[in-house]
Amino acid sequence: MRISDGELRRIQSGPAEDDDEGLMLVRVFFTATDPAAVIARAREVLGCVVERMDSWPAEEEWPKILPSWFVERSAPEVKPPGPVFDPADRAAAWLERWQATTPTEETTAAEETTDDKAPWSLSNWLFHFDPNEEEGGGDRSWWWWHAGTDAPGTGWIDVATTGLPFGTGTLYWLIEASGGADPGY
Repeated sequence: MRISDGELRRIQSGPAEDDDEGLMLVRVFFTATDPAAVIARAREVLGCVVERMDSWPAEEEWPKILPSWFVERSAPEVKPPGPVFDPADRAAAWLERWQATTPTEETTAAEETTDDKAPWSLSNWLFHFDPNEEEGGGDRSWWWWHAGTDAPGTGWIDVATTGLPFGTGTLYWLIEASGGADPGY
């Protein structure tokens, strides 16, 4: 059984009794005021992505496909400037960008370079699921398996993975954007 088989069904209703038991499952915990709502939102987003794996939409279509709350919580798309080869031109271009930056943008840029919990842009997050990207979705390292709540304020998501450690960034951002905090396994 391929790990990805039945993922949409598991997102929507959990694993079936006949699902393969020989997989490596990792439980990721998180905290939230309403962990069941976090799980529901995460299912909503990931379900939209997984059901389009066979017919991957263009980048500009995703904001219309994904829930608006997820799109709004994602970082703005930043298109890097084209390369500047002359050192004097490069310094002038940097100075021009810096002088045009507002104090809020300066703070945000500083936080993004030091905060591993900063919001992901939509395109960066989707890159890791894109089945057409050689180093993106073609090399996914986790797949939704099951989810639930334990104690008040605590939820969990089980993921199937190919081994430890695995790339948790996309999963953690999904949890955080859905209203969860402090994800970890």
